[in-house]
Amino acid sequence: MAQPPRPPLPPFTLESATRKVKAAEDAWNSCDPAIVAKAYSPDSKWRNRDEFFEGRDAIQSFLTKKWQKELQYKLMKELWCYQGNRISVRFEYEYHDHDGQWWRAHGNEHWEFNEEGYMVRRDMSANDYKIVEADRRYR
Repeated sequence: MAQPPRPPLPPFTLESATRKVKAAEDAWNSCDPAIVAKAYSPDSKWRNRDEFFEGRDAIQSFLTKKWQKELQYKLMKELWCYQGNRISVRFEYEYHDHDGQWWRAHGNEHWEFNEEGYMVRRDMSANDYKIVEADRRYR
């Protein structure tokens, strides 16, 4: 069954790429794996740090586990560059673990979209470091 288009569609402009990034930020900040997974094609391929997987079911499973460990998660995404059907972003997010330790992650993602506006590839790299709650940037 064909899926309805998910605008904005490629090729991206500055304005449409910025809207795509903001939509992704909003979805991830919901911490709802089902909402986030809707942005990806059914066969989307992911690299998240040292994990490689594909498909919406795997994405939802990954995100469910992620947000069971990363509590009070808050994310900021910023458009870095775009061309054709590709967008790159830099991001920061903060969370605390079950022991109450706060963390900040810095990283980048490279996205590739199909003609219908679904992400078919996500390649992510990030580094985490400990912070104290008073140093949080995102609430």
